[in-house]
Amino acid sequence: MSTEAARGNAEGTEELRRREQRGWYWYDWANSAYATTVVAVFFGPYLTSVARNAACGVTVTDDNPCPIDEARLHLLGLSVPPGAFYSYVLSLAIIVQVVVLPVTGAIADRSVHKKEMLAGFAFLGSLATMGMYAVQGDRYLLGAGLYLLANVAFGASIVVYYSFLPQIASADERDAVSARGWALGYLGGGLLLLANLVLYNARESLGLSTPDAVRISLFSAGVWWGLFTLIPLARLRRHEPVGELTERVPGSVLTAGFRQLRRTVAEARSYPQTLAFLLAYLVYNDGIQSVIALASVYGVEELDLEQSTLISAILLVQFVAFLGALVLGRLAARFGAKRVILASLVLWAATVAVAYFLKAGAAGQFFGLAILIGLVLGGSQALSRSLFSQLIPRGKEAEYFGLYEISERGTSWVGALTFGLVFQLTGSYRSAIFSLVTFFVIGFVLLARVDIRRAVREAGNEQPSLV
Repeated sequence: MSTEAARGNAEGTEELRRREQRGWYWYDWANSAYATTVVAVFFGPYLTSVARNAACGVTVTDDNPCPIDEARLHLLGLSVPPGAFYSYVLSLAIIVQVVVLPVTGAIADRSVHKKEMLAGFAFLGSLATMGMYAVQGDRYLLGAGLYLLANVAFGASIVVYYSFLPQIASADERDAVSARGWALGYLGGGLLLLANLVLYNARESLGLSTPDAVRISLFSAGVWWGLFTLIPLARLRRHEPVGELTERVPGSVLTAGFRQLRRTVAEARSYPQTLAFLLAYLVYNDGIQSVIALASVYGVEELDLEQSTLISAILLVQFVAFLGALVLGRLAARFGAKRVILASLVLWAATVAVAYFLKAGAAGQFFGLAILIGLVLGGSQALSRSLFSQLIPRGKEAEYFGLYEISERGTSWVGALTFGLVFQLTGSYRSAIFSLVTFFVIGFVLLARVDIRRAVREAGNEQPSLV
């Protein structure tokens, strides 16, 4: 082959990779509508109000308060205050994902149909989100069921989506590629949230009730998610499984997935630093996801903020996070991803501590807090994703990202459970939000102890220039 032909082939391969990367970014844009409109803003307070309707036996409004003091929901023999119901649903969602996501990853790593799996999970989540339009009155169990389905589909799609990153970007490209995806995601989620804010504020002139405006917003997130998923599906290529996972194991793909999961868990001791990073991530990201998911409840129930003020603050987070992801990506190129993540965890702990002291009704203070969150939100998550991709044995990307995704965007387990229990024990949302500082402190200590270069070496991957 001539030099010119070889150069042409290399340029063609490079252009295909760039095209895949540009398509890959758009799934962040597509699914972020769910993470913002549904998880971060509307669904928590709305499900809480629907649960309160069911507990009180009437539709609760400011003019029509609950006629029963200390009303409770009675589920499976348990007495649950409506204010804690949403946090318990969050906890149940992550428990289900603990079982589903690692197996999803094991199956994806063995399959040549990863793109089809991404499509299936994305469209299932989209349909479940659109179904939330039917949640009204006292249908809190329908709301919980649809949220569980959407969350599991969301998490499973993310597992498959993340597993493409090592296949479409080199070791030194991943921080930048991951940061661009997160940035585009926050921009897309912010634009839909802006449209929903306009709708919500204009609801009376449009003849809509507050619940109607919320339900339309939830429906729009499902449509957005499904529609923009078509772009990455058109641009991502089929990638063959690599390494030992190409070996055929007798039995169905599902059975092979469970078998491979057991094998990988048994082999995980060969990658102690990768597991150490994963543990640190699960701790500090549990705190991040809890803040994202429960900030709206805190703002409404404790700070007495109007829904429009809350949405505006979350919208501000989205656009600041767009810039924050790009800025922290550039800082990582100069100082290394680990150092930048550690610095972001210090800022996270300070931000949650500040939230404890916010005055009720002080919208300006809440907006200031939103700016702080936005600065560290996108970058800390984008760099965690790209850094973890360096520590995964080749051919097991989806399986390891299944473990990773257990505590990813829109879900939390221990954090949400801690928040709910502290609220139930103290009756104070301030004490509940302050309890989340613990996750950032512990996560910082655990991450500081991880030897990243050793982890990359143990996984058999190319060493990046900086870590």
